[in-house]
Amino acid sequence: MREWVSQLAWPALVGVLAAALLLTTDWLVPRNTQGPDSYSNAVMVATPSVVNIYTAKLVADRSPVLNAPLLRRFMNPGERQPRVERSLGSGVIMREDGHIITNRHVIEGAQTIQILLSDGRRASATVVGADSETDLALLKTELSGLSAIETANSDSINVGDVVLAIGNPYGFSHSVSLGIVSGLERYGLQLSAYENYIQTDATIHLGNSGGALIDSEGQLVGINTLIYTGVNDQNTEVSGIGINLATPSNLVSVVMSDLIEYGSVIRGWLGVSVDLLMGFDEQGRSTQSLLVTETAPDGPAQRAGIQVGDLIVALEGTRVTDARQAMQTIARLRPGDRVTVGLRRNDDEFTVDAIVSTRPTAP
Repeated sequence: MREWVSQLAWPALVGVLAAALLLTTDWLVPRNTQGPDSYSNAVMVATPSVVNIYTAKLVADRSPVLNAPLLRRFMNPGERQPRVERSLGSGVIMREDGHIITNRHVIEGAQTIQILLSDGRRASATVVGADSETDLALLKTELSGLSAIETANSDSINVGDVVLAIGNPYGFSHSVSLGIVSGLERYGLQLSAYENYIQTDATIHLGNSGGALIDSEGQLVGINTLIYTGVNDQNTEVSGIGINLATPSNLVSVVMSDLIEYGSVIRGWLGVSVDLLMGFDEQGRSTQSLLVTETAPDGPAQRAGIQVGDLIVALEGTRVTDARQAMQTIARLRPGDRVTVGLRRNDDEFTVDAIVSTRPTAP
């Protein structure tokens, strides 16, 4: 009898010990290692640096009352009554002294600009400068105690990184949406010569323009700028398809610095018009070069001896592999900088030195 009880007791004791071990040993319990369950800390860090922007401007408009047949006889047909047009957007506090970046289209034509902080404070803002090429504008407010956002290196982000958009969509103050980086260096929308957008699927709506695109640490990686819209079978625009574009923070910093120092963005200018020319090298690999189609009279290129029909195949000793990046390289130069341009003319390759000038203001 005692042996039978002993045989039953040992398995039961082993089972109890095993259960206790499972309940008290953390390394046996699988854990989720895919990322944080919440991005509240990133939002908490960045939100004080994001402002809502409200603008107002007077526009000419015909009152519906004046369209009455009887009144039209006594009114000038071209006369219009002014009305106040209001719009909204977002901005990001870049410096504690009150400099705020936003999109140019958010404040374009505005007579008054009001900002609303996350702590409820309101203030007016003035325009320091704007850049039509990048659709960025810099505002200044005299409020004190501002929280400037920390800026990330936008060249270091990757497709698949988590990003969050903070802004003022449809007047819903300081709203947050979540997504990932869907693509980098998007261009070809023909909005400017300096397109270099971050594509994200974080939800963006009217009023998000000029707001912050942040990483999972709360650092600024871009300024939300565009919503890509498609066309349906009825040839009408369809929004909200998950393709949203932001201006990278590195470009934002360059533009802001120039606007503060000069009031406008200073870009290098070579004085050439070019077309992209695709080709192949001796190994059959695809190549790109820039075919010079026009030179500005007495411009830097013409003074350096560059002619219509030349191929620009290198800049500063580096072969041209991306025509768009090559032109942006020139734009990043400062007036007075010397640039070595590799040319191919007929069957000859040679280099010339050009002194970069100031890019003329676009009409």
